[in-house]
Amino acid sequence: MTFREATIKDIPQIQVVRNAVTENTLSNPALVTDKDCEEFIMKRGKGWVCEVDDTIVGFAIADLQDHNVWALFVHPGFDKKGIGRRLHDDMLNWYFQQTTQTIWLSTSPGTRAEAFYRKAGWRETGLYGKGEIKFEMAATEWVTRIVSM
Repeated sequence: MTFREATIKDIPQIQVVRNAVTENTLSNPALVTDKDCEEFIMKRGKGWVCEVDDTIVGFAIADLQDHNVWALFVHPGFDKKGIGRRLHDDMLNWYFQQTTQTIWLSTSPGTRAEAFYRKAGWRETGLYGKGEIKFEMAATEWVTRIVSM
């Protein structure tokens, strides 16, 4: 298993992972284009990938412009191996090295993602969009979590 920063060359495999998930699926896969991925990885923030045998099996992307987690997905069949947690932690460590601005994300209720974020210490702050749960993580909360590990 290899964890590294995402590059433009990774976008096709990132799209495969994004469209393979069974929760928090896109109603229309064309809504997230390769150009969108490039914008978030290269200009708005940064991304990370996990590779197994030269195949991307998970990725995370943080957006510094809107201060949110734009994406964190693991390909089905590779869950419960610590991939999501490592991508999450690498992403938040980087994010809070760039800014102390609170970061947020949203996810569908009743999903494994909801449980994952709660376990990782995210605070529920309300609803977002079409009934998704909005979570936030402040820099002080992240630092406290890291120190207590």
